Amino acid sequence: MSTQPDPALGAAVKAADRAHVFHSWSAQGLIDPLAVAGAEGSYFWDYDGNRYLDFSSQLVNTNIGHQHPKVVAAIQEQAGRLCTIAPGFAVDVRSEAARLVAGRTPGDLDKIFFTNGGAEAVENAVRMARLHTGRPKVMSAYRSYHGATAAAINLTGDPRRWPSDTGSAGVIHFWAPFLYRSPFHAENEEQECERALRHLEDTIAFEGPATIAAIVLETVPGTAGIMVPPPGYLPGVRAICDRYGILLVLDEVMAGFGRTGRWFAADHFGVTPDLLTFAKGVNSGYVPLGGVALSAEIAATFETRPYPGGLTYSGHPLACASAVATINAMAEEGIVENAARIGEDVLGPGLRELAERHPSVGEVRGLGTFWAVELVRDRATREPLVPYAATGEANAPMAAFTAACKAAGLWPFVNMNRTHVVPPCTITASEAKEGLAALDEALTVADRYTV
Repeated sequence: MSTQPDPALGAAVKAADRAHVFHSWSAQGLIDPLAVAGAEGSYFWDYDGNRYLDFSSQLVNTNIGHQHPKVVAAIQEQAGRLCTIAPGFAVDVRSEAARLVAGRTPGDLDKIFFTNGGAEAVENAVRMARLHTGRPKVMSAYRSYHGATAAAINLTGDPRRWPSDTGSAGVIHFWAPFLYRSPFHAENEEQECERALRHLEDTIAFEGPATIAAIVLETVPGTAGIMVPPPGYLPGVRAICDRYGILLVLDEVMAGFGRTGRWFAADHFGVTPDLLTFAKGVNSGYVPLGGVALSAEIAATFETRPYPGGLTYSGHPLACASAVATINAMAEEGIVENAARIGEDVLGPGLRELAERHPSVGEVRGLGTFWAVELVRDRATREPLVPYAATGEANAPMAAFTAACKAAGLWPFVNMNRTHVVPPCTITASEAKEGLAALDEALTVADRYTV
């Protein structure tokens, strides 16, 4: 793939974008999108010849890196054989993708409903839960993100929900555990777990257990901060759900398919949900694909009762071909194991070492290739480097840090007062160390804003 600079072509690409493309989550006149010329492995580059180490995995989805040859070949082969067919037909590649996903999900989650992405997966999981239980309400955590469609955005616990929150969507939010910024005044993980579970059960009691269809949780919250739950929390939530006949939905859209060093993050905690949503890493986003894995009990609800939902592109052959190739490549090449090893041997130790030297680092936390660096103005008080949901001038310290990362050849994933270290699961030790060195350089900029 050519990496020769071509600034004129880059300018033309950007001009066309600015003329016709409407971007998500953006004030259109205030953005300056980078024109990307190509990508391979852990890197992508622009038309001016600048190459970036992708510590964002784009939107934490290119788990097998950019342009994996086996997946590219599978998409090409499938396009030559059968580009598209309606969801109601039985197709070999769709069945094989479902079989491969079901073979890695926990417990008896053996039926797969395919969607186009994560938000639609959450939408359908919620619909299934409400129909199965006959109950109207669903619960989700603050500090969460579940997607931007109607039900998913109301489940979301971060400020992106606010402009679309109808206040009548049947969603109740609660506080999940997060010891560094504990809402329960806990002093250790055991207290945080115990108090978070008590808070959840109290909330259920006051809402009315018989009105609640499901609790929807990111197994390890992603965009909201990569807060690994304390030991015992997810099993405790599972027990509460069982006690009141509430379904447990685990959102593995970001955490699944090797990101935490396991096929699914649930594998770290020994918990089987009733429904599990996935997307992103199932095929590294090469073609849009997501889905819901259903337990046998929920699948049986729709054995003779039609499921009232569907999508034109559910189980699209090109997407399923890319999923089959991705999952097989991950298994053959030990990509899940690589993510675990990189996290344990390189990213974890390296980030903790950076925390010792940079006063702007309040905490590092994570698993596999799924880490967050909490940036603070004051370590003693844990005051965030920028206020919650900061914009404009209030966000200047994070903007300066982000610019420093890019100047050092590192493309970060930044949200609020955090930078997330989420490179492809295929990243090598030397590439990870290269990224840590660039992060070290950028953190000196963040340090200037500390007290």
